[in-house]
Amino acid sequence: MRPFLCQLFTMTDNSINPIVGALQSDNPAEAERQCRQLLMADAEAADVLVLLAVSQWRLGRHELALEIYARLAEAHPDEILHWRNYANALWESGDLSGAEHAFTRAAALAPDDAELLEHLGLVQLDAGKAADARNTLLRAFGKSPVSPAIRIHAARACSLCRDSRADHLLSPWRDWLPLDDSLQSELAEVQAQLGEAVIAVELLEDLAHRLPEERRVRLRLASLYERINRVEQAERLLDEIAAGTEPAGREACEIARQRAQLAMRRRDYAAARALLDQAGPSGDGDYGFWFALGNACDKAGDPEAAMGALERAHARQLDELRPAVPDFFEPGAEVLPKVSARVSAGDYRNWPQLQAPDAAQSPVFVVGFPRSGTTLLEQMLDAHPRMQSMDERPLFNTLSRQLEAATGIEVPHDLGRLNQRDCDELRKGYLLMACAKIERRWDAQLVDKNPLNMLWLPLIHRMFPHARFILAVRHPCDVLLSCYMQNFRTAVLAVAGQSLERLAQAYVAAMETWLHHVDVFKPSVMVSRYEDLVADTPSQLGRIASFLGLENASAMLDFDTRAREKGYIKTPSYTQVIEPINTRGVGRWQQYFPHFAPALPLLKPMLERWGYGVDR
Repeated sequence: MRPFLCQLFTMTDNSINPIVGALQSDNPAEAERQCRQLLMADAEAADVLVLLAVSQWRLGRHELALEIYARLAEAHPDEILHWRNYANALWESGDLSGAEHAFTRAAALAPDDAELLEHLGLVQLDAGKAADARNTLLRAFGKSPVSPAIRIHAARACSLCRDSRADHLLSPWRDWLPLDDSLQSELAEVQAQLGEAVIAVELLEDLAHRLPEERRVRLRLASLYERINRVEQAERLLDEIAAGTEPAGREACEIARQRAQLAMRRRDYAAARALLDQAGPSGDGDYGFWFALGNACDKAGDPEAAMGALERAHARQLDELRPAVPDFFEPGAEVLPKVSARVSAGDYRNWPQLQAPDAAQSPVFVVGFPRSGTTLLEQMLDAHPRMQSMDERPLFNTLSRQLEAATGIEVPHDLGRLNQRDCDELRKGYLLMACAKIERRWDAQLVDKNPLNMLWLPLIHRMFPHARFILAVRHPCDVLLSCYMQNFRTAVLAVAGQSLERLAQAYVAAMETWLHHVDVFKPSVMVSRYEDLVADTPSQLGRIASFLGLENASAMLDFDTRAREKGYIKTPSYTQVIEPINTRGVGRWQQYFPHFAPALPLLKPMLERWGYGVDR
């Protein structure tokens, strides 16, 4: 969304008024004539030169206008107005580097001007400098925290950088409505990127009603209908779009990709692959296409083609992530953040004894390395009337960051410094965040499913020392293969997923950290093996019910019905957990056996620990 091209001095000279009137009447030629007449008397009159530049721009003489704006900025280097006008003109002409420089000069002259910072951040976004844009737009937010536009732009930049602050920036979104069309579209897109598909659908349905001919809005809406399992609506909307003007370019690619996804849901994998092959990627950086093609080739039984597509997907995804999260690519960077930060048994003995909720008043935590079956367990538990899940939320990441910012206490090393009030406040903050995401049923126990909460065990144990944990375990090779095929939004998982070898390192590191802290804290843990769960579901659900003190496990057998009723499930397995139980996910890795050569030696300790073999 471009700002108005120029701003003017506050003018009191009546000789200027006819020029302004000519511009307002859309007569730039007359405005130019009058400007040149006045400039004959004073060739350096800044106010007249500004109006001349405006008239030149409107006459399509952009280079001449830019020359005037540049001359004014050079002649008046301490005047914000001229740098702002020059920056806007450069931005409008597509010179993003020049616009960034000019906006930077203007912002240096007015460091508290939130609008200048906003425009600088938007230029940086247009230039693909997501990390710089995030920093600039967060500064703008600090200057003007009530501006919906700044909050939305800052959230978009944070989302591109996989920065969890985006969620906080958008928290009051409903108070901003109605928004202008472009801003509401941007808000919907950011909400979708953050996994808030239901909110995005609400915003886009309103936009589609206001803009019935806007195909781009309807196309995005069709994609989100599929994402929240409203498949028939997605198909109908795609048919309506295709029945209009023949799609081309990016629009044609997007339609083909959505039709391929719908074909995947029908298990027509050959059709899905053909649609993707025909459409191709929308650009060099379109790693989403390669992930989609890789999964289609996998389902169609062509593992080599699948791996070729996935290698392209990860290479392009890493190109996007390097400037956004450079710390993850530093030499010696940990494969997962804080994976080596551990509490020793001696440290734990020095923790003060504090009051805490009992097991029944604490959440049930479902953990395990991603793609180990945690979502399946969550949906099974959520089907029980005494359990309530809230989808995957990084609540402990947020709490840890807030704790360190407010008190300087670093997790996990300083947890022994927390007193009773600190822990009470942490539990209150946790509950408030949970209630902001779901309508809490107080007769049900909360289920917190987040796979990598296994790395937050010290903080969870400090807050909920009596909580029960279910650790999802699956053949590590099936886990790694499934992770490698995912287009993870979370930066840490996207970076870890760049190769099977890197994933093996992450898997072993996460499990070793979990096992270390289990040995230190002795929490109540049940291990649920995915292969056993899908092979003998009634028996395994009976074990789970007994562990959690539930009288009857039968309700959990209808988890797929309950999942379909929910519609939206915020994990990559959203299409799988609405189906009845099956064993299709067991042993998939074996057709990729040659690709696991670098990973198997690394996985050996965990293969032995969990009793899995690698025979073909």
